[in-house]
Amino acid sequence: MNRINQYLFKETSILPLVGFRIIFGVLMVIGTLRFLLNGWVDQLYIQPKFYFGFIDGISPLPGNWMYLPFNLLLIGAIGIVLGAYYRISTLLAFISFTYIEVLDKTNYLNHYYFVSLVLFLLCFVPANVYLSWDSKRNPSIQKRQVPQWTIRILQLQLGVVYFFAGVAKLNPDWLLHAQPLAIWLQAYRDLPILGDFFASSWLAFAFSWFGCIYDLTIPFFLLSRKTRTYAYFFVVVFHIVTWSLFPIGVFPWVMIFSTLLFFPASFHEKWLTKIATWTRWKEHENSLTTHFQSNKLITICVVVYVFIQLVLPIRCFFQQPKTLFWHEEGMRFSWRVMLMHKEGFATFYVRDAKSKRELQIRNENFLTEGQVDQMATQPDMIKQYADHLYEKFNDSLIQTSQGSFRIQNPSIHAEIFVSLNGRNAQLFLTKKHNLHEKKYSSNPYKWLASYNSNL
Repeated sequence: MNRINQYLFKETSILPLVGFRIIFGVLMVIGTLRFLLNGWVDQLYIQPKFYFGFIDGISPLPGNWMYLPFNLLLIGAIGIVLGAYYRISTLLAFISFTYIEVLDKTNYLNHYYFVSLVLFLLCFVPANVYLSWDSKRNPSIQKRQVPQWTIRILQLQLGVVYFFAGVAKLNPDWLLHAQPLAIWLQAYRDLPILGDFFASSWLAFAFSWFGCIYDLTIPFFLLSRKTRTYAYFFVVVFHIVTWSLFPIGVFPWVMIFSTLLFFPASFHEKWLTKIATWTRWKEHENSLTTHFQSNKLITICVVVYVFIQLVLPIRCFFQQPKTLFWHEEGMRFSWRVMLMHKEGFATFYVRDAKSKRELQIRNENFLTEGQVDQMATQPDMIKQYADHLYEKFNDSLIQTSQGSFRIQNPSIHAEIFVSLNGRNAQLFLTKKHNLHEKKYSSNPYKWLASYNSNL
């Protein structure tokens, strides 16, 4: 414990942390404006009739009120860039962004989860005590040194994203079949001159193997002073290539600029000095006077946080069956990025308990196109949708060409076929199960059909 405390509370320059605060805040501003200006708030959070929420009881605000959390997020992100009212700004950004994230599983992305974690960490690190509005307004808080844990915890979070993304690629589909890249690269086969290049199988294998090795090793190369510059070159090239080939939004730019956190204070001092000159920010004479006492509570919190980040991505290894991509238990929050191409076709039925009369459901009447695609391959969303259909049709009067009848205590059934990484579609869920009676469970859903990898 003494060695851990000595490591965590060792004094180090604040400049990498300040640089990260400004860069990450700017990226948050850009990302939020992107959502607002492209109409995605209306498309994803106002138009849907139903939401696959992560947490019961947390639902979208009514109508145009959904613009409120996005505007609060924008205000918080600007406050982070400026270091203005920093604790309020980081808390506002974290709560707003995480609230938006948990509203609908349809919109879940690994890099959204990453942003939530970084915003959470920024709430606790003193990134506003240098080159900030707060330190200009109150020079007495200025410090040029910070405890080492405030920077290392963010570096660790970046490293965890890369490393576990590499661990997730250690699977047969990725390494032995170059899937799903072999499918996705076919989208470029009609390009003039380069079409045959993208359609070639060797390129898919080259990308797959390079991506795996890159993710597994890049955090360690970034930590080493001797290899850092070369590693960062590969960071830039890797993410620009993925950004140009695949529709993954601003995530590549987040990783390109966030990994500058691994560079030493001397690197950040060059461009931060220019900002200080431009904003007429002056360093207080007492900013160099620092002395940090080890804090047992902080040490415990850091150790617990690190433990959670190391265990959460590998929780699927303790579950059965091991066909993770089929049942997706343990898939989210584990940095499994772009690992599968999964398509499903789901037909739902509402059956009256008394008359046994049955309705076939048109999913598009209740869900958006994106929700239909996501729901058809993810068991927990299938269960949520089945419960929604139960609530919608229970004790409802149905008009048909043969007359009308009332549904009482209906059973909800579905027949679903799923194709994984280019294989033939196979039965995912048989119609015999009443989905409304099934229980949510941390164990893999036993009512799913078994996976046949030979198809």
